[in-house]
Amino acid sequence: MNHLKPLVEEELAEPVDPRVSAFAEAVAAQYGDASRAVLFYGSCLRTTELEGQMLDFYLIVSSYEEAYGKSWLVRANELLPPNVFPAEHDGLVAKIAVLSEEDFHKLNGLKASAVSVWARFAQPSRLVWCTDEAAREKVVAAIACAPVTLFELTLPVLGIQPQAPILIWHRGFELTYGAELRAERANRPGSVVDADPERYQRFGLATMVTLQDQDPSESGELSTAEAEKRWKALRRNGKLLTLARLAKASGTYAGGIDYLAWKINRHAGTNYVIKPWQRKWPILGALTMLPRLIAGGAIK
Repeated sequence: MNHLKPLVEEELAEPVDPRVSAFAEAVAAQYGDASRAVLFYGSCLRTTELEGQMLDFYLIVSSYEEAYGKSWLVRANELLPPNVFPAEHDGLVAKIAVLSEEDFHKLNGLKASAVSVWARFAQPSRLVWCTDEAAREKVVAAIACAPVTLFELTLPVLGIQPQAPILIWHRGFELTYGAELRAERANRPGSVVDADPERYQRFGLATMVTLQDQDPSESGELSTAEAEKRWKALRRNGKLLTLARLAKASGTYAGGIDYLAWKINRHAGTNYVIKPWQRKWPILGALTMLPRLIAGGAIK
C-alpha cells in the first residue's frame, strides 16, 4: 500500500493563483484531446512570485503521436523526454515540459535512468488542470512513486543507523542536485526542505511506512554498494542528458540559450551575457559556456 497517495491528492488540490490555472488551461487547449493533465511546480510555486519569473509546467499527454501528429517532435520526445517549449499567456511566461502518461509514471519510478522527473515531483506540485478523474488518478499514482524512489536510493548510502526523515530528504536532494548540471548555489538542496519542513516530515514518515509495507517481491531494496553504483550511473546519465537536451532544445525552444543564461544568473548570482554569435549557433554557444561556468562554480 502506498501511504503517500492521500497526501499527494491533498497537496495537488491546493489552490493556486487564478492566473496560473488560466495559463494551464490555455496550454491544455493548445494540445486538444491529447491533453490529460497540467502540473505546476518549481520556484514560482514555492515563492508565489509570478511577475518577471519563468513558471514551470508539465503537460501530461495521452501519447506523443496524438499531441504532435506526424512530426519529428514525436521521435524527439520518445528518445529524449521531455520536449520543452516556451509559452506566454496574459503577461506571464513559462516553460512547458511534455511527457506522456506512460513516461511520466516510468520516470517517477526506481528504474528511471535519470533523476530529473522524480527529484522534482518528490517536491510540492499542483494539479492545475485535468481532463477527467482517470487522468487525475494516474497523476497521483505516478507522483506517489517519487518520494519512494528518492528514499530507496538514499537510505542505503546513509548507513544502518535509523535516520530522521528530514535528514533523508536533505541527503537525497544533495545527491539529486549532484546528478545534474545545476545552476543553483550550494545550499539549494537544503533550502528546498527547510522552506517547508513540516511537509517533508509528513511525506517522509508516509514514505517510510510505505517502504515497510512493500511486498518483498516488489521492493527495490538495494545494498549500499548497489545504491552507490546507481548514483554513479545517475550522475553520469544526468549530466550527459543535460547536454543532449540542450542540443535538442535548440530546435524546440526558441531563445533557449537566453533562458539558460537567465537561469544561471538567477540561481548562481552571476552576470553572464549572451553574445550575438551564441544566439546564431546556440548549441556551440552553450557548449562554450560550460567550461567557464563549471570552473567558476556557477554550475556543478
